[in-house]
Amino acid sequence: MDREFWLQRWQERRIGFHTGEPNPLLIRNFPKLKLPEDSRVFVPLCGKTVDINWLLMNACRVVGVELAEQAVRELFDELNLKPEISTVADLHKYSAADIDIFTGDIFHLTPDMLGSVDAIYDRAALVALPDGMRARYAQHLVHITGNAPQLLITFEYDQNRQQGPPFSVSAGQVREFYASQYTIELCESLEVPGGLKGVCPAKEFVWR
Repeated sequence: MDREFWLQRWQERRIGFHTGEPNPLLIRNFPKLKLPEDSRVFVPLCGKTVDINWLLMNACRVVGVELAEQAVRELFDELNLKPEISTVADLHKYSAADIDIFTGDIFHLTPDMLGSVDAIYDRAALVALPDGMRARYAQHLVHITGNAPQLLITFEYDQNRQQGPPFSVSAGQVREFYASQYTIELCESLEVPGGLKGVCPAKEFVWR
């Protein structure tokens, strides 16, 4: 993960990956996790996604981690929450009622720092990482969450026609990374309307 790449994108407001509406794939598929109310959901590389507000409004608590501190400040502003900010090891932690967001490198986040989680919602983390980092990320995610149930969204397209992120992650890779820890189920797949960034055909997949 190129730290400077992501920080520069936020500074330059090149955040076309951020949308103003909750992800329809989350809305349709999150109930399949069958979580009780007050479940704590981990959102890795969360940015300032409005999916967090959707989770909060649907009786969940949220914990996330994000590299760009600017994104986290904007998230709390948009939620109309005043966070308490603390330092945990070399990360900052922004906290308010039902929400904790760490800022910094996800690989520096430990199980003790994260605390217990009931599920993972990975909408933009695995697909944000280049091929050489994905296996390490998947192992780390399983480790810090205690193998919590996961809702994962991926893209698949011809990587020769379009550079990521989001990167193309095949079904084979999903199974390679997680089959030893999870019983993997494909919940939904659909064509990306207009193709990825309007450049090439792509499909989006939802796994749990």
